[in-house]
Amino acid sequence: MYKLEEIDRRVGLFKKGQRVLDLGASPGSWTLYAAQQVGPNGRVLGIDLTDPKIALPPQAEILTANAFEVDPATLGGPFDLVISDMAPKTSGQRHADQYRSYELVMQALKLAKAVLKPDGAFVAKIFQGAEFEDARSSLREVFAKVRIIRPRATRSESYEVFLIGLGFQPATA
Repeated sequence: MYKLEEIDRRVGLFKKGQRVLDLGASPGSWTLYAAQQVGPNGRVLGIDLTDPKIALPPQAEILTANAFEVDPATLGGPFDLVISDMAPKTSGQRHADQYRSYELVMQALKLAKAVLKPDGAFVAKIFQGAEFEDARSSLREVFAKVRIIRPRATRSESYEVFLIGLGFQPATA
């Protein structure tokens, strides 16, 4: 939660009444923080492979599912914000872990593009590696502003950072 709270402080992610999609929601602290920030008139939907068994306020729920196998049309969007703290199961092979992290971010971005409102925002954890610039470029294609934040709560030996996209600009068909 501390990482999301710092990102929120630095870029102003949350507003009362927002609709938020939280990918990789377990153990539930990000979902709970988001629910507190959006208030009782907002809505937070978390999705995770495991049930976090956390008490949430009425405006929040966590669906036990694979976020990338759920039909985006059934999620109750559109959403103002998509947040993702997903990380791959690490193997200890740094480059493989970085690549798998990149793949998760790209899948999360694909889902975000399907469910975000125009001018919406996106936050995703990524392990910095060879594909990092590709991920950042992909965000730049659809967001007016892209930021990189390494929260102070991140362990010094960690290579995780957060990519933030602000001002979603959906492709016009």
